[in-house]
Amino acid sequence: MSTPGTIVGMSGGVDSSVAALLLQRKGEDIAGMFMDNWADDGSGQCRSADDRRDAVAVCGRLGIPLHFRDFSREYWNGVFEHFIAEYAAGRTPNPDVLCNREIKFRHFLDAARALGAGAIATGHYARVERDGASWRLLRAVDRDKDQSYFLHLLGQEQLAATRFPLGGLRKEQVRALAAEAGLPTAAKKDSTGICFIGERDFREFLSQYIPARSGEIRDPQGRVLGEHPGVFHFTLGQRGGLQLGGVRGREQAPWYVVGKDVARNVLFVDQGHDSPWLQSTTLRSEAAHWIGGAAPARRFECSAQVRYRQAGEPCEVEVRDDGTLQVRFARAQRAVTPGQSVVLYSGDTCLGGAVIASTNAPHPHSEVRTAQDQAA
Repeated sequence: MSTPGTIVGMSGGVDSSVAALLLQRKGEDIAGMFMDNWADDGSGQCRSADDRRDAVAVCGRLGIPLHFRDFSREYWNGVFEHFIAEYAAGRTPNPDVLCNREIKFRHFLDAARALGAGAIATGHYARVERDGASWRLLRAVDRDKDQSYFLHLLGQEQLAATRFPLGGLRKEQVRALAAEAGLPTAAKKDSTGICFIGERDFREFLSQYIPARSGEIRDPQGRVLGEHPGVFHFTLGQRGGLQLGGVRGREQAPWYVVGKDVARNVLFVDQGHDSPWLQSTTLRSEAAHWIGGAAPARRFECSAQVRYRQAGEPCEVEVRDDGTLQVRFARAQRAVTPGQSVVLYSGDTCLGGAVIASTNAPHPHSEVRTAQDQAA
């Protein structure tokens, strides 16, 4: 067997299937690699066996070798333990960001190099471009599918060795190419949500790892409205799952999570999608990662996303002495959530990003005391 020039990460989905197809049509010597990132926990929700079968079928159709690697231990140590610790602390982490850094562009890249390959390729919707002696990460042509937000922790070494064949295509073109080539994944539904949870109830899954402790649901003024099953089940701006019916003296309007006091086990809610308790104009981050190796300047203007599929928002960024960021937005942002990522762009170029630590949104839990505190 000849040494492949590029190893394609085969997930069993249509995107990675077409990524391999396009590289093969260019005459490149390729092979596939299927990664097991989550050990079957007996829930019946793990889709790995189905995805593995589809990856085998696609590689058989293309006539390319397929390698298998089990990264479940690496995923547990590098991604999942962090995920659980963040939820237990009352934050909302993004496991896809860490998975890309720790698994797909670290252990996968190492495994590909061990096979003698000089590059890896994936079905991500993003673009890599050489700029002199350095590499840039760019948004995909299809803005609705652009995944550069999840790739902002990549560095120069990873980008130099990575191919994104789908970066210049739209999703409908990808499916058309798969159907034309007779690939068995052409009509396969895109996977959504967090990979290791599957279709099961998120609250039930999380309760296996973080003991549930019920507590009070309060409005920002401190009035008790109901009871929650555990503050870590909820995130800022969330509407569903509160189980708050009609509240006497209040209009019939949806309630939204506007704050969490983990220490006192209190969940704060307010009515109105755009409640003032959800609005912020400034955020502070943890230490930032810069794709080019360093910040463009100590203070600069750019656009930022604080969640996936958000339009870029104009902002001013100040890089502090400890590497953390202070980001000031031109207009107020809704439900900016600690634990999520703020990702910075200059036009289509992704500059890097950081984990959100705090915002200047009002904090209801700093202004009221719980019934237990008052009784103490």
